[in-house]
Amino acid sequence: MDFNMKKLASDAGIFFTRAVQFTEEKFGQAEKTELDAHFESLLARADSTKNWTEKILRQTEVLLQPNPSARVEEFLYEKLDRKVPSRVTNGELLAQYMAEAASELGPTTPYGKTLIKVAEAEKRLGAAERDFIHTASINFLTPLRNFLEGDWKTISKERRLLQNRRLDLDASKARLKKAKAAEAKATCEGDTVPDFQETRPRNYILSASASALWNDEVDKAEQELRVAQTEFDRQAEVTRLLLEGISSTHVNHLRCLHEFVESQTTYYAQCYRHMLDLQKQLGSSQGAIFPGTFVGTTEPTSPTLSSTSPTTAAATMPMGPSVADLAPPGEAALRLEEVAPPASGTRKARVLYDYEAADSSELALLADELITVYSLPGMDPDWLIGERGNKKGKVPVTYLELLS
Repeated sequence: MDFNMKKLASDAGIFFTRAVQFTEEKFGQAEKTELDAHFESLLARADSTKNWTEKILRQTEVLLQPNPSARVEEFLYEKLDRKVPSRVTNGELLAQYMAEAASELGPTTPYGKTLIKVAEAEKRLGAAERDFIHTASINFLTPLRNFLEGDWKTISKERRLLQNRRLDLDASKARLKKAKAAEAKATCEGDTVPDFQETRPRNYILSASASALWNDEVDKAEQELRVAQTEFDRQAEVTRLLLEGISSTHVNHLRCLHEFVESQTTYYAQCYRHMLDLQKQLGSSQGAIFPGTFVGTTEPTSPTLSSTSPTTAAATMPMGPSVADLAPPGEAALRLEEVAPPASGTRKARVLYDYEAADSSELALLADELITVYSLPGMDPDWLIGERGNKKGKVPVTYLELLS
């Protein structure tokens, strides 16, 4: 018990000394040992790595699980060291609803059959999403989380210890400086020749005694400074080695990032393949349900003359050549002038930004001007034909605001 009380008193004294030193440094009343520029750059890089790792980790968790309540639940399960229960993905839940709807509305009806096909595709999409989440969590999130909860905690602990060692070192320097100043003052007073006419040369004796005491205090302060300097240098080296290990962390995170991109690429490729298969299935079935309609094609179905009025037929016939017939670029401007706008389908558009024409087939634009635009059969949907007075050329859709 006596030993513990002594240790507690010693720890309290050390804590008080560090607090005083820290406060005096903040108010500019004490000198502070500065770290070298390389060490400071290592600290800055470590802090930046930690901050951005936290942000990337949190946003990736949002990407994989947009539901905040679900994320909180998974976090609690992890903290309690319990297995996270299996969760149905949104695609799988939608597939379940569609399958139940088809069963109730009639699985043999056209709508019911389509619901079943879409439900199967959504189920496959949900399974692909589940695999992607699992793979990304293991290959990407787990290494980032391990760095924050493992390596970074070790670095933070050693940095705090280095800060304490620095405060001890600077406090020892301040103590030695004060002891030397007091010793010098006592020595000057002790060198004064005493007046032996006095009964007792009291001041001389006291000065000599004080000088000896301050001499002992200087020796003690120098010894404490050497110990503090040794401990500070040792801790600085340990911390520096840990900070230099951030380079290995970057290499590891780079590898994990490549794996995350690979898993995401695989996921989207699977989604595209599943939706392409579904589109083909729906295209064939819709063609049987709605004759004359073809899903996934850009060419409109040509109506028969017997079932279409002359006015409708004229409106659906292509007016003039398509944009695909306007090549080569060298002749594009000339042939664009020969293209007649469709009888209907022209619209007014306001230009949002200035646009500089890339070649003679395009029309230069000025912000806020009004032009007439229209499309031609077979034309790229990202482009329109624009007219301003007697000038005509292709214009990008993203630079326009269609008005009417």
